[in-house]
Amino acid sequence: MTKFAQVLLKHAAVVLVAAAVAGCTAAPIGVGIDDPIEQQNRDTHATNRALDKALVRPASNGYGSVVPSPVRTGVSNFASNLNMPGQVLNNLLQFRIENAGHNTFRFLMNTMLGFGGLLDVATEAGLENRRTDFGETLHVWGAPEGAYLELPLIGPSTERHAAGRVVDILMNPLNFGVEGPLRSAGTGASVAARFGDRYRYSDLVDSVLYESEDSYAQARLLYLQNRRFKLSGGAQPDYIDPYEAVYGNE
Repeated sequence: MTKFAQVLLKHAAVVLVAAAVAGCTAAPIGVGIDDPIEQQNRDTHATNRALDKALVRPASNGYGSVVPSPVRTGVSNFASNLNMPGQVLNNLLQFRIENAGHNTFRFLMNTMLGFGGLLDVATEAGLENRRTDFGETLHVWGAPEGAYLELPLIGPSTERHAAGRVVDILMNPLNFGVEGPLRSAGTGASVAARFGDRYRYSDLVDSVLYESEDSYAQARLLYLQNRRFKLSGGAQPDYIDPYEAVYGNE
């Protein structure tokens, strides 16, 4: 195990223990920037930026140019629908029962009437996607935000959000309860959807990564502002993480 992986696992354990003893009192929304390992984060950011320039951006541009928009939308819808059971579990863990019911009905409607989620008929019926994740669950439980982290391939995060990403993978029943072609199709759709996001928001991502005087500081600021805004009850953030657009979750 690499030194970075050991550090990340240690941080994740600290966050999870903090959540366990914090009860159900939501943590205060963070202010300022806590970045004690900035140089390491900057090195990781440089690697992620190089990866985006060499692989992710060309691949996403090719995907967006070749695949018609309706097909890209259908793939994104399908991938998003597969993540819905995990979001419902997080709604329940957050004691947000109304949101759990809302997302459950959304999942059932899109699965049964939207051809497995290819069509987003639920949004048209007024059941918008109320996105959440285990990082938000930890926030609701009172876990502190922790230090800022730039993760390899994934990009901007915090100690709390990084721990949440791991749990989201483990807790989604579709990651382990589905085998065969459907599981392969789901994995492929998730990767393709992230390329689609990178293509859709290419102007924004390119401006942050390649037109900013300090792309690391700009990406860090945008991530923290939007993440904190979401956790405070605001609307879904407009910021699209250039690395999560390929490797992240809905």
